[in-house]
Amino acid sequence: MLEIVGLDSTAQTVYELLIDNPPATFDEICTRVDIGDACLRKVLERLLCLGLVKSTASVPPKFTATAPDVALEVLLLEQQERIKRARLYVEQLAGRYVRTAAGREPAELVEVVSGQQAVAQLVEQIVRSTSHEIRFIDKHPYAVGPTVLAPVEAEMLRRGIIYRALYDTAGLATRSIQAEIEPAIALGEQARVIPQAPVKLILSDRRLALLPLQSNPTTIDSVVAVHPSAMLDALGALFEALWRTALPIPAPTAKLAGASSLTPEDARLIALLTAGLPDQAVARQLGLSYRTFQRRLGALIEHLGVRTRFQAGLQAAFRGLVPAPSPPADLPGAQAQRESGPADGEQHPAPRTPDDRPN
Repeated sequence: MLEIVGLDSTAQTVYELLIDNPPATFDEICTRVDIGDACLRKVLERLLCLGLVKSTASVPPKFTATAPDVALEVLLLEQQERIKRARLYVEQLAGRYVRTAAGREPAELVEVVSGQQAVAQLVEQIVRSTSHEIRFIDKHPYAVGPTVLAPVEAEMLRRGIIYRALYDTAGLATRSIQAEIEPAIALGEQARVIPQAPVKLILSDRRLALLPLQSNPTTIDSVVAVHPSAMLDALGALFEALWRTALPIPAPTAKLAGASSLTPEDARLIALLTAGLPDQAVARQLGLSYRTFQRRLGALIEHLGVRTRFQAGLQAAFRGLVPAPSPPADLPGAQAQRESGPADGEQHPAPRTPDDRPN
């Protein structure tokens, strides 16, 4: 835990021992930890240098821990300052890189990376180097398994990186939404579904895109990395166009307007149906037999007071049982769209009935 301030596990063990015990001499410390004399001397010198330990003027001297909330706070602030200076330097390097890239030959704006290991390494490197937002279109096949990237995404979301994901319906049907997708949504991922993704894509900030070299690969052995260019702008525009028409996957804890009238099971059923999954896939996601799923769906339709699935979809939208798509607040034009009303593909207010109209 204290590696960030320059302590290895041995030094941390000695420091914790001094925190938990009264002042101790060198020999007393030796009897309590399994460390050689020479190593212990170096550790104590390190702790003294960092201000984490103090020694008395007595003979032999006794060592005592400095209050952690004081000593460690100073060290952490120093680390934060170093990180801040490093980030500023990275920004300067990035600016120099962009200026150099502007003068590149056109062929250098597109890079081909081959080999499964090289592709997997590049994917993780791009994700971890993102400073603001990751946008991706998820469909089969995978260069890096979703379960491998899940911990990385969780770490990035905790750091405040925005994640927007478009899931292909066919690919989504083969995955466990509850085990793989919903945990990411609960951490802050914005997830939507599209019927058929045209391409597999990762966009890191607005500086880099990654997509398979082949249009419909069965395995991903080669990818194309696209640097700032008109092509990168076009890929970003493609993502935004698909995003505007995609349907949201609600968070498992989402508070929807009319959801209080539903059981958690029915709320999940509506969410999966909204995602456009086939009935067999919905039944599998819910852990139900197909016959049980049909009975559950029939009961839901009856609960909504309608007779057909189409009417059930309309009622679910009118009652606020499904979330309405809306652009992220930080996207250009989002404010104008909110002022001008819902865009195409978004949920519109339910029409008034004659009894609702003003007299």
